[in-house]
This record gives sequence, structure tokens and C-alpha cells, in this order.
Amino acid sequence: MKPMTESSNPQSMDQGVGVFDSGVGGLSVLKAIRAALPHEDLIYVADSLFAPYGDKSHEYITDRTLKIGNWLEIQGVRALTLACNTATAVAVKALREQTTLPVVAIEPAIKPAVALTQTGVIGVLATQQTVQSENVIALCELHGQGKQIILQACPGWVELVEQGQLNGAQTQSLLQQYIDPLVSQGVDTLVLGCTHYPFLQPSIENIYGNDLKLLDPAHAVAKELVRRLEQLKFEATPTDSVIPLDLSTLGRTRLITTGNSVHASQVMSQLWGEPIEVEHLGIWS
Repeated sequence: MKPMTESSNPQSMDQGVGVFDSGVGGLSVLKAIRAALPHEDLIYVADSLFAPYGDKSHEYITDRTLKIGNWLEIQGVRALTLACNTATAVAVKALREQTTLPVVAIEPAIKPAVALTQTGVIGVLATQQTVQSENVIALCELHGQGKQIILQACPGWVELVEQGQLNGAQTQSLLQQYIDPLVSQGVDTLVLGCTHYPFLQPSIENIYGNDLKLLDPAHAVAKELVRRLEQLKFEATPTDSVIPLDLSTLGRTRLITTGNSVHASQVMSQLWGEPIEVEHLGIWS
């Protein structure tokens, strides 16, 4: 196993927040976190070289999650956000066992979908690993009494977002391939169970109009992160090294990819809505 290497421009994040996804999709969560915590330093890692995770083994996903979680902890962050439904479903327990940092993890918004549906039929769109996970099955059993919840894997959707193909004929065709069968079964509420998928929401709405309610849990994750950071303040003792935020300045946002940084800068700028630079994190396997 090759050791992890520092990025080309290592910086201490002064106890900011580390956010991790298999690729660029977690930017949908990072946006919500930035809005909720404008003064917090954020460091985001997109593991695009090793994406997608949805068709990988549990061992592979766990290994990647622990490696990047460990790297983020070395950077000095004071909390971790797992902005990847597949990694949450497979590896969040192992990550929490490895670190003493608070870990906030995303999960599909099945509970609010149950409250919203009018037909009683809900579709959960996610990767293959997520729809097969014990965590998602447990959520369906816990919240889905009296409702029909259809779990739908969507191979190819992550790749569309990773390539910045958010619209067009190919994208529309692949969206309809997985959503049309759900609509024919009476689905009126769709859970976006992968952080890449919210970037496809405008195209989905363009096809289906207001016929479908789309749920993205990003804001719930940001809210939970705020709660955990507040909890850290109350738990701190005078000898703890919890650095108070400077509320007079905006926090830094550091973006890193394990893939091609030039391509990542182009796609992330498209998804973020303004030009951004992305660092390259040295490859380890």
C-alpha cells in the first residue's frame, strides 16, 4: 500500500470542517453547509479517481472512506461530514470507530417523503450499493408503514454529473429510463438518494414538471452539522484547543480531487455556479 501524500498546496484548516464524497456530487451538500456556516473553514475531498462507489465492493468503499477520513483528520478538521450516501450506507460505522471526531453522515430522506406523498408510493433513487444496504432497508421499515417504497438503482447518473452532462438528449434518456417505470407505478415523490442527483433535478423537473416532488437531504445534513459544532463548544473545557470562529470574515473553502484537477475545476465550477480552483491530492491505493 502506498502512503498518502499531501496535496500540492498543504494548508492547515484551523479546525474547520472536512467534507467527503466519492466525487463532485457532495458539492450539493457543501453548498448547504456553506450557507449555514458562512464563517467556517471547509475542506472538501472529491474521490473522483476512484468513483463511482455504487458498483464497488464493501471492502473497497470502506477502505476509501477510512483513508480519506484519516487524511482529513490529519489536516486538523474538528468535524467530518460524509456527503456520500453509498459511503454512509457501507462505511460510516467503521469511520466512527476510527476517529474521535464528530461524524455527520447523509442518508436518504425517506421519512419526509412518507409525510409528503399523496399516492402512498415513493421512489428512492440511489446507487446499487445504497439501495441494497441494510441502512436503507431499515429506514424503509421504520418509516414506511402503510406506504409502498420502491428502491431504484440508477447506474450511469453519477457519471453524468462527474462529466458535467446535466442536460441534453443522452441525459434525458437516462433519466427517463429509471423514472418512467416509477411514475407508471404511481410514484409521486422521489428521494434523491445520492448527492450527485440534485444536480440533475432541473432536468428531471423539465421532463416531469410539477408531477413529482423531489427530496434532497442536504439542508438536513447542514442543520445537524451546526448542532454538532454547537455541542462541541459546550463540551469544551478551558484547556481544549477549540479555536473560536472569527465572525468578521468569511470562511475559506478548499476543494481537492484525487482525479484530474483541471477537469475537476471545470466541472466543479459549473456545479458551484462560479469559477473555482481545485487542488490535486496525490494518488494512493
